[in-house]
Amino acid sequence: MDYAALKDYAAFDFDDGRWTRKVWRRGGGPGVIVIHEMPGIHPDVIRFADRVAAAGMTVFLPSLFGDPGRPVTRGYALGTMLKTICVAREFNVWHDGRSSPFVDWLRALARKVKAECGGRGVGAVGMCFTGGFALAMMTEEAVVAPVLSQPSMPTTLFAGNRSIDVSPREMAVAKERFARENLSCIGLRFKGDKLVPNARFELLKRALGSHFEAIELEDKDSGPGLVEHHSVLTVNLVDRPGTPTKQAEQRVIAFLKERTKG
Repeated sequence: MDYAALKDYAAFDFDDGRWTRKVWRRGGGPGVIVIHEMPGIHPDVIRFADRVAAAGMTVFLPSLFGDPGRPVTRGYALGTMLKTICVAREFNVWHDGRSSPFVDWLRALARKVKAECGGRGVGAVGMCFTGGFALAMMTEEAVVAPVLSQPSMPTTLFAGNRSIDVSPREMAVAKERFARENLSCIGLRFKGDKLVPNARFELLKRALGSHFEAIELEDKDSGPGLVEHHSVLTVNLVDRPGTPTKQAEQRVIAFLKERTKG
């Protein structure tokens, strides 16, 4: 584990009574939980979290799997993916209309973050494998700003393209809260991303209507990475002013700040 990459963060263990995971924290102001993608809290996830903290928020980085701080390599990513999909029981990979059991842990963390950081509520950013987690977390009243960056579960091979790892109850609660509290969420994807089919975003658009802000980028706007045009806020971000991915990053951070500050 390369904790040097997290040297500006304070770490603590969080236990919800069922699972215990390490969480890294940085910054001040209202809280935002950044839920990392495969294969773990890699340097590009930390870069995004740093920018959330620099914008005046307290960022929390829970470690769900992988080695915190370790750079992404093909072997590391494949090994973590196989271990998580085939062994871990905390996560839903195959079934439509069902969130992962581990979302309960994230909801408990959100309550802790809200109690400690105040503000209107907590932001939640899910990425790839954890993209749908942010929406499922809306059954926790503390969560007010969900962001779904390239939500890739459940796998379409078994669940189909018109699928999402959010239960009907969780979706209904999110819709009700969006309307009652004047809330919304953001979804991000590259249009050619096979892990995030167009039908999944169409499902979200139909279900959430004007409360769903879809940021869909052209494949040519993606930077290079192990997976082409996939990770909008991290690996495939073209980190230069004015690029579509940079504008998407800035929009997400502005959304989080606006919604959480109270």
